[in-house]
Amino acid sequence: MSAPRRNTHFAATALGASALAVVGALLVGGSGPVVADAPRLPEVQDEFDSLGPDVHAAKLPSGRTAHYTDAGPRDGRPVLFIGGTGTSARAQHMTDFFASTRDSMGLRLISVERNGFGDTEFDPALGKADFVSDALAVLDRLDVEKVSVIAISGGGPYAAELAARAPERVRALHLAAALPPYGAKPEYCALSDEALADALGPVVKDPRKWWAMPDDSPAKSIPGFADTAYEEGARTFNQRGQQGDVAPQVHEQRLYCDRPGPDLSGLKAPAFLYAGEKDTTVPPSTLDAWRAALPGEEVVRRYADTGHDVQYRHWDQILADLAGHGDRTVVCRESDSELLPAREADRLVEEGEATLGSCAWQ
Repeated sequence: MSAPRRNTHFAATALGASALAVVGALLVGGSGPVVADAPRLPEVQDEFDSLGPDVHAAKLPSGRTAHYTDAGPRDGRPVLFIGGTGTSARAQHMTDFFASTRDSMGLRLISVERNGFGDTEFDPALGKADFVSDALAVLDRLDVEKVSVIAISGGGPYAAELAARAPERVRALHLAAALPPYGAKPEYCALSDEALADALGPVVKDPRKWWAMPDDSPAKSIPGFADTAYEEGARTFNQRGQQGDVAPQVHEQRLYCDRPGPDLSGLKAPAFLYAGEKDTTVPPSTLDAWRAALPGEEVVRRYADTGHDVQYRHWDQILADLAGHGDRTVVCRESDSELLPAREADRLVEEGEATLGSCAWQ
C-alpha cells in the first residue's frame, strides 16, 4: 500500500530539491549517480575594511593648520604617537600589523604631523616648541586631557619637549630607540647646511633608501611592510608636490643639535625605554642620557634580537605597556600568544619553553 500523499509532501518539504533529486535517481535507476549539493556561495562583507588612518586637517588658534590621524576606538586610552624623523602623520599605519591587538587593548593612536612633512607646509621659523603647541591644540580639539606618549627614533626630542612643557598631561612616556636631546651633539652638527643637504638629498629623494632595513631585520617578515614604508617615505617628502625637497629634513636635523635638552624634573609619569642591542643609529648607550634626565624610576627593555627596528619587532610589548600592562610580558608558548606576569615569562623564556613576542614572529 502506498504512503499517504501528506507524507510525500512532508518529505519534499524536509529534504529540499537537491535531496529529492538523489531519492529520485535511486527510485528510477537503482544505485544511480548521486547529485552533489549546490556549492556554497561566498559571503560579501557588510562593512569596509580599513586602508589605514585618514589624515584630518584642523585650523588651530595659532593660525596654523595641523594635520593629524586618529585611529582605534574613540573611547579607548589615548596615545600620542610621535614618529621618527622624516615621517608624516600617517606613519602610525606602519604599526597596523598589530591593529587587532591595539584595538583589543582599547588603545587610540593620535599622530600630529611635523613641520614640512607630508601635508604640512614648511616654515623654517618653527621649532620643537611649536610642534608641542600644535599637538596640545589637536588633543584639546579631540577633548583629550591626559595622554600616553610613544616616541620613536627622531621623535624623542619632541616627546621630551612635550613632557617638559605639559607634564601634567602625560600619563606615561614610552621611548623606543628614541634620540635623546641630551649629551654630546651628533657629529653632523658640525656640517654646514649645504653639506648636510648634500648628504641627505639622495635618501630623501628615494624612499627605498630612506627606509632601507638590514637584511636580517625582523620587520621584513611582516607582509607588505617594506612597500608600506616606501609609501610613507613618498608621502612625507612628496605629498604636496614638494618633490623630495630636502630643506624640511635639514631643518629637523638642526633641531636635534639643540643642547641642553628640556628640564624633565616636573614629570611624574612613569617612563619606559626600549633599545635594540644591534642599534647603530641610536645605540643602547643613549639610554644613559635618558635615565640621567628622567626624574623617576624607568622600565628599561633591551633586546638582543634587534637594532633600530626594535619598535616594530617588539611593538606587541609596547602596546601592552601602553595599555597599562607593564608588569606583564608578551610571549609565544606552544603556538599561543600570551600576556604573562613578567617573572613567569622570564622563566619560560630562559628555560626555552617560550619566546618573546607574539607567535606571529615565529
